[in-house]
Amino acid sequence: MFSIDPGATYMMPAHFGPRYTGEKTSGWYHDVTVMAVPYRTDRDKLAALLPAGFELADDAIITVYYACNKNIDWLAGRGYNMVGVNAAAIFNGADEQLEGNFTLVIWENLTDPILVGREVQGIPKIYADIPDHVIDDGGWRCSASHFGNRIVDIDIKNLVDVPPADVAAAELARENKTHPMSWRYLPAPGGYGPPSVSEPITFPSENLLKQVMVGDGMLSWETLTWEQNPTQFHIVNTLGALPVIEYLPAIVTQGSTNLALPEKWTRSLLPMQPHA
Repeated sequence: MFSIDPGATYMMPAHFGPRYTGEKTSGWYHDVTVMAVPYRTDRDKLAALLPAGFELADDAIITVYYACNKNIDWLAGRGYNMVGVNAAAIFNGADEQLEGNFTLVIWENLTDPILVGREVQGIPKIYADIPDHVIDDGGWRCSASHFGNRIVDIDIKNLVDVPPADVAAAELARENKTHPMSWRYLPAPGGYGPPSVSEPITFPSENLLKQVMVGDGMLSWETLTWEQNPTQFHIVNTLGALPVIEYLPAIVTQGSTNLALPEKWTRSLLPMQPHA
């Protein structure tokens, strides 16, 4: 009879054995290019998307970002692209308070990291077609679509390099304020009734930046019908309805990322208990 080894990690279908780990299966993404467009939005509308235990940071800021991930160790050198949406947030827990970004959604164009991200890390990942970014006359562009219908366009122009000293100073100023957080939700079998899992989580990572540029960013969300995108239209339309009050400086970075930090592993967060 098959039995689980508590010292190994498994994913469905678990009865074939644990996930392979070896000397080449680290969490390093060796070649990562990121385009990020942050903006201020309506506080009440954004706060309505946060689950219990989370609250918005002082500024109601959303960041929509694209990442082109190449030369990934755990994928044997393969890569994939992603488009994510974060909200600047604070988690108020029973024994700690964390400040950082709450992941509202991440689209990815490869099934494997979607499944690992959902099952192992508890990150709300879904599928989209995401081509590599395009650089044309100094401007950077990328997009995501599903079922042949556009989801969002991201554009950044007027980019200038940021000196390494300024990058280091900005990272120091944000120390202990960069916790990536999410809500791990797994419905009950059949989809109705109390969920099988419902918990806040944090999934730390490490970034090594080789180049940072800032510029002017702009987003264009599509408004979709159920017929155009039956599984995601409500997500796209909700995000697109959040008003852009003010764009903040857009960022393009190039470097590497490590998603597996033994000293800072993905973990559940302990929420405050409601008063009796």
